[in-house]
Amino acid sequence: MGALPMVYTHQLPGFTSNQRNRATSIHRSAITSVIASPTAGIQSNFVATRNVPQRLPLFLSPPRLHTSHICKSQLVQDFAPIASAGYAVLLLGGGLFAYNKSGSKGSLFGGLTGATLMSVAYYLMQASETKETGDALAFGASLLFAFVFGIRFAATRKVIPSGLLLVISISLTALTFSAYLQDRVLPV
Repeated sequence: MGALPMVYTHQLPGFTSNQRNRATSIHRSAITSVIASPTAGIQSNFVATRNVPQRLPLFLSPPRLHTSHICKSQLVQDFAPIASAGYAVLLLGGGLFAYNKSGSKGSLFGGLTGATLMSVAYYLMQASETKETGDALAFGASLLFAFVFGIRFAATRKVIPSGLLLVISISLTALTFSAYLQDRVLPV
């Protein structure tokens, strides 16, 4: 297996483009693309550097520019739809299992609802025009289920199933939030 993805954190000379968006006062500069692992096909792109004015009152300090770096990883964008589909199958299976074992209609309804939401998110993530919407839907659904499983874990203190599903839900929430932020980045 290849190396882990690298993150470029500095600007390379010769790649600056002095484009300035006057409406938002954001300075953007293109950087480069790095192949982190040619054997595994993992690519990490440093997309842009933005200079954004700080929003401080004038009496506190003079206006300064704050530089933020944006790193785009193809691995996150490729893994988010797969993880959403897997989570949909997990929620559906868990809801059916709980209904068969204890007759819990709430678990069946929750499993079917979660599987439907994550399946729709997976479908939306397939097209580039609706990928951002799919990421947002997957983020919202996984955050909702993280709260649900967090409440269940706090009430029962059982690691299986609520603790494990809480960890999986939080992981998927972080993954889909990262994918959503990467899809919202405007091209330089």
